[in-house]
Amino acid sequence: MNMKKLATLVSAVALSATVSANALAKESIALVVSTLNNPFFVSLKDGAQKEADKLGYNLVVLDSQNNPAKELSNVQDLTVHGTKLLLINPTDSDAVGNAVKLANQANIPVITLDRVAGSGTVVSHVASDNAFGGKVAGDFIAKKLGEGAKVIQLEGIAGTSAARERGAGFMKSAEKNKFVMLASQPADFDRTKELNVMQNLLTAHPDVKAVFA
Repeated sequence: MNMKKLATLVSAVALSATVSANALAKESIALVVSTLNNPFFVSLKDGAQKEADKLGYNLVVLDSQNNPAKELSNVQDLTVHGTKLLLINPTDSDAVGNAVKLANQANIPVITLDRVAGSGTVVSHVASDNAFGGKVAGDFIAKKLGEGAKVIQLEGIAGTSAARERGAGFMKSAEKNKFVMLASQPADFDRTKELNVMQNLLTAHPDVKAVFA
């Protein structure tokens, strides 16, 4: 399953599992997304919008721009506007706890998407198995290149559960398959930053055979 389909599925499952098609039309639900400067999360938004339209809800979408302070401000705004449900894709698994608690205090149910919240109460969490995904990626490299492959890792945002879990799954495979880890540097799930980091790493490690990102 490609990442666009996965993002759409995550959104659809989150909405379908929580709201009823018999609910009052045009009540508002909210999606607070970590960033819309990333195709995966744009697909997440599109999937949520499609499902909200089908169920008769007005979907309010707010972009946190990968900034926990902006994320908190977004949720603060939502708590005074009669939002019936909060779908949130955290910028940081620990920092998002304050936003979740604000929603809890306002009696707004919270569903986390793709990344967990370290504190606060959520009614559901919808995500892929990131640890397994990381392991599968490592096993694929081993299948193609064999043991001892020279690999570079581009890390995601350090404070997110997705980055930690995916990286941990990959490293299990890397250790099992005796990969030579030439470098591991953060690129924060940002394509522009990834390009710059990768250009520098290719100059330093021209013998690299695979990249996990």
